[in-house]
Formats: sequence, structure tokens, C-alpha cells
Amino acid sequence: DIISLTDFPDPGTSIENGSIEQGESKFSLYYSLSLPSKFSLMEAPIAKQIPTSREIHGVTLEDDYAWLKEKENPEVLAYLNAENAYKDFKTAHTKDFQDTLYQEMLSKIKEDDQSVPYQKGNYWYYTRTEVGKAYAIHCRKYGSIEAPEEILIDENELAEGKDFFDLGDLEISPDECWMAYTIDIKGDEKYALYVTDLRSGTVVKEEVEAISPDVEWCNDNRTLYYTMLDEATHRPYRLYRYVVGSGKIQEPFFEEPDDAFYLNLYKTKDEKYFFLYVGSNITTELHIFSADNPTAELNLFQERRNGIEFVAEHHQGNIYILTNENALNFKLMRTQLDQPDREKWEEVIPHDPRVMIDTIDVFKEYLVIYLRREGLKSIHVRPLNGRSPFDIPFEEAVYTVSHSTNIEFDSKVLRFRYSSLTIPSSVYDYDLDTGERELLKRQPVLGGYNPSDYQSERIYATAWDGAKIPVSIVYRKDLRQNSPQALYLYAYGSYGITIEPAFSSARLSLIDRGMIFAFAHIRGGGALGRKWYEDGKFLNKKNSFADFIACAEHLIQKGLTSPEHLAIAGGSAGGMLMGAVVNYRPELFKVVEAHVPFVDVINTMLDPTLPLTVPEYDEWGNPEEKAFFDYLRSYSPYDNVEAKDYPDMLITAGLNDPRVHYWEPAKWCAKLRRLKTDKNILLLKTNMGAGHQGASGRYGRLKEAAFDYSFLLDRLGLIKEE
Repeated sequence: DIISLTDFPDPGTSIENGSIEQGESKFSLYYSLSLPSKFSLMEAPIAKQIPTSREIHGVTLEDDYAWLKEKENPEVLAYLNAENAYKDFKTAHTKDFQDTLYQEMLSKIKEDDQSVPYQKGNYWYYTRTEVGKAYAIHCRKYGSIEAPEEILIDENELAEGKDFFDLGDLEISPDECWMAYTIDIKGDEKYALYVTDLRSGTVVKEEVEAISPDVEWCNDNRTLYYTMLDEATHRPYRLYRYVVGSGKIQEPFFEEPDDAFYLNLYKTKDEKYFFLYVGSNITTELHIFSADNPTAELNLFQERRNGIEFVAEHHQGNIYILTNENALNFKLMRTQLDQPDREKWEEVIPHDPRVMIDTIDVFKEYLVIYLRREGLKSIHVRPLNGRSPFDIPFEEAVYTVSHSTNIEFDSKVLRFRYSSLTIPSSVYDYDLDTGERELLKRQPVLGGYNPSDYQSERIYATAWDGAKIPVSIVYRKDLRQNSPQALYLYAYGSYGITIEPAFSSARLSLIDRGMIFAFAHIRGGGALGRKWYEDGKFLNKKNSFADFIACAEHLIQKGLTSPEHLAIAGGSAGGMLMGAVVNYRPELFKVVEAHVPFVDVINTMLDPTLPLTVPEYDEWGNPEEKAFFDYLRSYSPYDNVEAKDYPDMLITAGLNDPRVHYWEPAKWCAKLRRLKTDKNILLLKTNMGAGHQGASGRYGRLKEAAFDYSFLLDRLGLIKEE
């Protein structure tokens, strides 16, 4: 039974966790917040409407919820708190089940674990975790892995008492005596710099804040390089040198004025040079300077040319360049360091329209190239000693592979990471001379996990224009039904990013309850190469939405699931995908989870003062141009909410999110509440102490996963007495 709180507390009253009684019945309260009396936990919060409008391209844009952008407005915080309270109230009946899921997920991970050590210089480095501690402990040992342990950083100590914590970077100086690291304690992705003298243990918080996470050491062992964030656009735009302990922030020695471009500093693997990339989403410029000289001047190696991208690596006086110039899927070129002119470049690996070159790694005697063929990653090796090139073979039909820690330039061993939908993350050492492969570690899954109990497959859906869309699926063999069953379909579909078919032990809590888990590798992502990406961006963006719908329809037509059994999810740009497809085909889905969704597309892209807006013109288009305005407006989820039935929905946000500001999901939820005609549940969950990535720490992430999974299992009717 549900009882009504008729005498609701006055504004500002705090309700602590506890219980209330009525007769012989006892009811638990699972919330603690301050809430204005006009909001009732029994009813969905209704945000007030303050009509605003503006005209662009002859079109009047109306926005009743623009006021929710006022982060310091007490009414905004009251509304977000009210939504959180309503979320807690509507999910209170799943609280015990959330705890069950959390404990279940926790029981599958080895809490006291250690990474595979790697050698750099005189030390072996690794991280480890301890039971009951949410964060990693960073350690090293001198000379061998049997030597006494030296703790560099215990993240748990740094995170104590903080709602959010993220260690952005940790870099040891070349003489192994200093450690620089960066910390974010709000989730707003603004980092502060700290330096530790490893000989004395003295920690100094340098007067450097609001920087990007990455730092690099000059080879003089006293000078650090970092990039400062532009306060308005949140992009790394200035490069600084900083002498440790000087207390003096030097003037920037490089600044990028164009809001569409950002800086990325990289130290070459042989540690001889710094490469300063100045890039937008589609254009790259490269400056090179010595890593030995703290006063070295920048040398322009390649100036920016619109639409030309590249990454480079130094190798014994040569520069290897991976570029898309006249090569949609990229090609590998080579030139000498002192001969940057493109007419002097020679081709190493030509362009192949069927194969995407993702990235390269260099060793003294080998080039290692990571490719993507037919949606699957592979490793191609090019010996530099005259031997024939070869591929490292993999056997599963659905898998992913990526580089691991390969620090030493003069090494003949490649370390890579392998995973699939059924095989946990596995670290291998591969001898590039002999071809011998050694499994160093496979992430343990406690509780008797047996990969042979599960089946992964890759199937293909057909898009409206005949394109074949890969769908990776995994299920438990003994729970596979001949009739439609619950299915979780996830996708992203933007920026050329591929959601890799990798293993997740937390996912077993769904699969072991009879769900099929599926990834839709839709256009806009990079699964099938650069053209696959190009066909899902700009004025082709609707292909992403149509592809996802085609995948859902295909899974239904094959009898794997039905609209009553289908749950879908996506985050960030994938959250925009969720918003678009529920506007187009709401009847196709039972339950939707949209995490930090980019849904207020028109208003955000029309505001160049917001972080990331200007660089995003290269992904979505600039709505100041009418063609892009009309196209964006035609699919922007917030602008296309209608008076019709929508599925059960969970929307999440982060109050400190600098990428998708909290007001986008909040405004979308408010508009959906006002217009939707169904009685299905709609929840907004705002993390009031974090940003785009949600809760920090492994336990916080598991608790969020337990909540998310409990919501969809509840709406699918799969919560049973356990």
C-alpha cells in the first residue's frame, strides 16, 4: 500500500533516512533531502514554464525551460532535488533488489587485485586494489618485481571525504626522483597539479589549476609541460612550461586562438621529442620541439589544412605519419625529421577502402599497426629488418584487441589486451621475433564463471538503403528461448567511435536472468571504417537513428525479442540517439535508459559560449547555416517531443558535467512530463556531485549499474523473489 504524506514538511526541512508508521504497518523512507512543500513524492515534479523565444532563419524557437540553465537559482536545485526524490520514491520497491544486484556484481570481481607490472627504467610499475577500498594504489619496485614495494599514490587517501575523485595523470620524471600528478574532485574535468619529491616524500600542490589532465616532463627533470583550459570553452588552448617548486607560472609559450582547435602534447616513445598537436575534430597541425632543452623553440612540422588529419611518431630520425590525405581509411607515410615537405614523403602502407588503420606503435625494429577489418580489430606487424609483414591471429568471431603498456622503445615484446563478449580482459606478451604468445593475466570472474556457458554471435540488419549493420550479441545458452525474450540493445553512433564487443562481469547480472545483450554498430560510429562514420554525421546523421531502428526491427523479426521485451540504452551522443528513436518509434521499445543525453541540440549548438560547441560544428554542423539549422531542428530530441505515448524512461544527468550540461536532460524530462500522454514511468536521476562520467570509484560505479539494471529489469517484469 502507498500512504499519502498529507502534512509534507515546510520548505528547507530535511527528511532523514528512517521510517514512518501507520497502525501496524511500517514504511521505509529511502531519501534524505531538502524539498519545497509544493512538490509531493507521490506525484511527478512539474517544472514551471517561463516562455522564451528567439528568431533565427525566419523560424521562431520557443523554449519554456531555458530557466533551468540557471545553476545558482535555488528553484533549479529544488527541482533537481525533487526529481531525485521522486526517483527514489518510485524505485523504493526495488531497493532490496538493487542491493542484491550490487552484492552480486561485487561478488564477481576480485577486490584485492593487481595489474600486470611493466618495466620502465630501473623500476617495475603496477597498480593494486584492496578489499573495501574504491580506488587504486599506485606502486613501484626497484630492480625486480620481488623487491620491496614503494607506494607512489594511494588514491583512497586522496579521495577520502570527497563526493568525486579522479586521478587524471601520473608521470615520473626521467631521473625517477619526481612524480607529477593531476586531480579532479568535482567531475568538471578541471584538474589541479601536484608534485612529489620521491626521495623525501614531500608533496607540493603547485599553484596550477583548471588544466587538462595530462602533464609531461622535460628531460631536465625539473620542467613540466601542461595545457591550460580556456574558461569559456573548456578546451586546452595554452601550453605552459613550469619549473617545479619555483612558485612562478611562466607565460604560455604557445596559444591557440581558434575556438575549434585544442592542444594535445605527446612525448615520443624514444623520449627525444615533444609533439604538440593542434587539432579540431577534422584537422591537424603538428609542432615539434626537443625534450632535452627546457627553453626549446617550437618548430612547425605540418600546418593545418582543413579536413586533413594525421598522427605521427619519431623513429631514429624518421617520422611515420598516419594520414587521411587522399585516403579515407588512412595510409601510413614516412619522411625524415628534417624533410617535412609532403612531396618528400614515401608510402609505407597504401590506402585500402576495406581496411581502416586505427593507430600505430613503434619499436626499434618493428612497426605495429592496429587495423579494423569488417568491423573487427586486428594487429599487423611490419619488421624493419627485412622480414615479411605478418598479422597476429585471433580465432573468435566477435572480439576486440587493443595495445597495452608498451613503454620501452628497444623491445621485441608487444603487450596487448584481448577481450570478447565471453572472454574477460586478457593481457598477453607477444614475442615479435618468435611469434610466441604468453597469457600474463586474465581478469578473474569469481563465482564459477564458465565462458562455454555463453554464446556470442555477429548478425546483420539491413538498413533502409541496403547497408548491412553489424549487431554483436551474447546470451547464456541454457536460457536461450525459442520465443521472444528480454533483450538489451546498446549503441552510440557518433564521432567515429566504435563500442567494442568487450566483456563485462556486471553484465552477467542481466544475461544470467535470461536477457540477451546486443551492441548495434550503427553508422556514425567507426565499426566499418571512415565511410561508416561519414555516413552518420552532418546531413547524414539520421542514418544513425534509422540504423538503430532497423537493428531493433531485425531482432524482433528474427524472434529474439519483441517490443514488450526490448530495452534500449545509450549515453552522451548515444543518449541523443535514444531521444531521437523514441520520438520516431516509441512503440518499438518497452524501456529506455538515456545517460547524460545530448538532447537539446539546437539550443546548445546555437550558443558558441558553451564549452565544446564550436569544435562540435565539425560533427553536427553549424546551425547558423540554414541547411544545418533545418536538419538539426528536424531531429533534435528536445525540440521534437510530441503529445503521444512514450516508453518507460530513465534519464540521468551530472550537475558538474562540462560536456552535456545537466540542463539538457532536465529540460527534456520536463517537456516529456508535460506532453506525454501515457502513464509509463519517467525518471530523472541527477548526480549532484559528479559530471559526465557519473560516480567515481569502482563501488560507486557498481552501485550506479545496479540501479540502472534494477530499473530495466523491474519495467520488464524480471524481478523475482530471491
